[in-house]
Amino acid sequence: MNNIFNYKLSDLKQFFLSQNEKEYKAIQVYEWLYKKRVFDFEKMTNIKKDLIKILKMNFLVNFITIEKKQIDKDARKYLFKLADNNYIEAVLMYHNYGVSVCVSSQVGCNMGCRFCESGRLKKVRNLETCEMVEQILLIEEDIKRRIDSVVIMGIGEPFDNYDNVMNFVKIINSDYGIAIGARHITISTCGIIPKIKMLMEEKLQINLAISLHAPNNIIRDAIMPINKVYNLDNLINTLKEYIAKTNRRVTIEYVTLKGVNDSNECALELANLLKGMNVYVNLIPYNETNNLGFAKSSKNTIKTFYDILKKNKINVTIRREFGSNIDAACGQLRSKEVGK
Repeated sequence: MNNIFNYKLSDLKQFFLSQNEKEYKAIQVYEWLYKKRVFDFEKMTNIKKDLIKILKMNFLVNFITIEKKQIDKDARKYLFKLADNNYIEAVLMYHNYGVSVCVSSQVGCNMGCRFCESGRLKKVRNLETCEMVEQILLIEEDIKRRIDSVVIMGIGEPFDNYDNVMNFVKIINSDYGIAIGARHITISTCGIIPKIKMLMEEKLQINLAISLHAPNNIIRDAIMPINKVYNLDNLINTLKEYIAKTNRRVTIEYVTLKGVNDSNECALELANLLKGMNVYVNLIPYNETNNLGFAKSSKNTIKTFYDILKKNKINVTIRREFGSNIDAACGQLRSKEVGK
């Protein structure tokens, strides 16, 4: 049997049609699940008994579980245990404009970015759509309020699990589902060019973020193995194509690493690389971990980097630091749990 949270509304409509039932029954079930948060088919009072029996024969409503939770003043870190005893994480962040959640898309990651804790432990498997949806449902239940925005930037490379991630996006974006606006959903990728091209054709108003982290191929090759497959020049050309086709601004994520990519020369090089593009740069202070040999840039270094980009007319922000008193780095809590 399949977990019902794997099903987009269109999939559920198709299922009802295959049972010689009306499409609108799928909307009713969706509303019970996502609006009323009723997960027992027997309690769906406007669904007839024989149809409830069909639902019970074909679908499960199984949840992942919250194994651990760390709470800081501006963030919460969740460690989830999956049915196969694997672990993933999600991070809740409080902003002055609302609440955002960063969700995982895989158990582990094969991209191998040198500075990333979640990439240190290799990919075990892709997450199913339901396992991504349930991260949102469980966190909303825990904080007793709606989540305003979702970023798919936790453990894993979302475009290495493209189909399940796109199903997840369509479920949380559906008016009958969790109803998070498309412009409040962001997918982050380290630069898998064929999937960026696929996203161009989706006709969704979601946001694309690129984990760039270097202004040239030499530095990017050293810290991000994906660059040897899809190099910086081809990636930038693809982003120009994406922007022209979708008319959407792209976020450039740039983790500042002390002595690696944070020099004035790197800032100037990045400014020249992005000149004239509809992008904005998000400078991210590095979350240091015990397992990786990288250090955080100083506040002064980050501010100078920011000033150089600003002077060169690049839209740029410095990300506020979250979770300073918890294991905020992506993959940090999971790696502690599995003891590696």
